[in-house]
Amino acid sequence: MDVWNHTSLSDFILLGLFSYSPSDFFLFSLVLLTSAASLTGNLLFLLIIQADRHLHTPMYFFLSQVSIMDLTMMGTVVPKMAANFLSGNKFISRGGCATQVFLVVMVGSAECFLLAVMAYDRYVAVCYPLRYPVLMNWKACCLMAFASWMVGVTDSVIYVGMVFSFPYCGSLQVDHFFCEVPTLLRLSCADTSLFQDLIYACCVVMMLLPLGVIVASYARILTAVINMPSTEGKQKALTTCSSHLAVVGLYYGGGLFNYMQKASARTAAEDRAISTFYTIVAPMLNPLIYSLRNREVIRAFKKVLGTRRV
Repeated sequence: MDVWNHTSLSDFILLGLFSYSPSDFFLFSLVLLTSAASLTGNLLFLLIIQADRHLHTPMYFFLSQVSIMDLTMMGTVVPKMAANFLSGNKFISRGGCATQVFLVVMVGSAECFLLAVMAYDRYVAVCYPLRYPVLMNWKACCLMAFASWMVGVTDSVIYVGMVFSFPYCGSLQVDHFFCEVPTLLRLSCADTSLFQDLIYACCVVMMLLPLGVIVASYARILTAVINMPSTEGKQKALTTCSSHLAVVGLYYGGGLFNYMQKASARTAAEDRAISTFYTIVAPMLNPLIYSLRNREVIRAFKKVLGTRRV
């Protein structure tokens, strides 16, 4: 099926996140402010990493990839949601819907594996500091980041191909503010139960494998930190790992709730709430988590602004 060329008669209708009550106008403004803060924070974080050569390290390279993923996620969802709300035109073409599915699934899958790569990076930095420059050279870092993106691309191609192979001959009203796979499958007039079971199984495997790497890496890190003779060394090691753990908690907190149960067990309201968290709130929080307690980033930020004392 060609998902890119359809007439308006087969367009989907995004019911959106808000109605037009005064309280919803306030919530919409809050979402826009949150999105603006996310955009500013992630772009500024990327600028700081690029501007300061002291941040040209594997850890900050991977963090820049996270920021790019967050910007992609937010840019895929928020502009269309805002345009539909302000114009009152809630239609989205099947090509536009397929694009949203592709980008959201790609970023979600890629970030899952990138977080595991970042855990491995911290494991090597803490447990094998002398071999770190060799094990985490730029070629290895680029290959691991590229592999994470390719996992996401492969996953999203499969999702788009399968989701839009089903017929949608009934209501095309999507009870969501963007095209998300579980919500679209509820509209199909074919039996999608087998595909939903496959999605559930794949999501469980794709989340648990990286989570296993993360848990194993931090178990080794914790053992190494306990055996460190220096209190300062322990504090430095824990500080560099705490930010990553906070982002892992944000990602898996929403991800486990969203994907470790079948779509049929969730309501549309629950889907919207979870999606709001990982498409709007999490991208705003990630740069804050990585910068507020990070002296290197704060120092680089002051340098960029020209306020660093000589």
